[in-house]
Amino acid sequence: MSVPRGWRRAPALIAALAALLTVSACGSGGAAGGGSGGGDKTIRIAYQSFPSGDLIVKEKGWLEKELPGYTVKWTKFDSGASINTAFVAKSVDLAAIGSSPVARGLSAPLHIPYQVTWVLDVAGDNEALVAREGSGISGVRDLAGHKVATPFSSTSHYSLLAALDRAGVAPGEVQLLDLEPQDILAAWTRGDIDAAYVWLPTLDELKKSGKTLVTSRELAAAGKPTLDLGVASTSFVTAHPDAVTAWRKVQARALDLIHDDPDAASAAVGKQLGISPKEAAAQLGQGIFLTPADQASATWLGEPGKVGGLAENLHSAAEFLVGQKQIDAAPDLETLEKSVYVEGLSDAVQH
Repeated sequence: MSVPRGWRRAPALIAALAALLTVSACGSGGAAGGGSGGGDKTIRIAYQSFPSGDLIVKEKGWLEKELPGYTVKWTKFDSGASINTAFVAKSVDLAAIGSSPVARGLSAPLHIPYQVTWVLDVAGDNEALVAREGSGISGVRDLAGHKVATPFSSTSHYSLLAALDRAGVAPGEVQLLDLEPQDILAAWTRGDIDAAYVWLPTLDELKKSGKTLVTSRELAAAGKPTLDLGVASTSFVTAHPDAVTAWRKVQARALDLIHDDPDAASAAVGKQLGISPKEAAAQLGQGIFLTPADQASATWLGEPGKVGGLAENLHSAAEFLVGQKQIDAAPDLETLEKSVYVEGLSDAVQH
């Protein structure tokens, strides 16, 4: 998800933005607090309001209990694009962010020094493209000439481009609008947009007066999967590997809760989202959640000396973004493999 976030920019402009953000407040949605140097015991976490184990960890206060010597600060963000901006500004240490903005963040001109530490979920029916009832849109091909909103640089943006590509519709044929989830809902309510690709919980609101055209689950089956990932700045990983291990342990505990005690998981997520446990259960049921052991498998993060398929997923996403003229060039696979942090992962997911 002025010049829209996520579109191609001149390197000089990016450098200027980075310098400005480094010496100033991050702005709306930015994390507060000090840096992540070795002597700093503050962990600044960027979270998003999509149903996942991350919200369970926050609601239960598990990380705070696991790391009593640290001060944990949680800051809500609305999209991966704003989280990338916060990493550029060095104002966040850990984050929940989609695989598409991660692929973009690791690519030129951003080259954000962060590493993937966890897979929060694989997008399923929890992200989808919905058309307004009465818009005359019955399929993706009908989007030409219509206003379609999505948060640019997000997994939904990536999936929307993939859906258009699959349907043979050029992005230029559609009036693409860069809107954050809450702005999408407002624009939908006003009748300003005809369709939107977005995630839960906003997605559920749109479905009340819209028709689902395609879901991220369908696109994943067609070879364009998207994920929600946990990432940590490289400087934080270097300075606080113990904190990264603790974060993984509580995330693993949250995945276990989702699988083994869905009622408790739904109650925790519901409190964070301000919805009933029943509604939260329905939303959790639309995502695809790995088991803790899956994290260290060859399909996902892998193990020391043998990074898993996640690096290839990021490489494919970056190459697709190049083809869609969203970024200039994709990092090579070796670079992306170095951006997957596997040290200590096996220990963190063992029971």
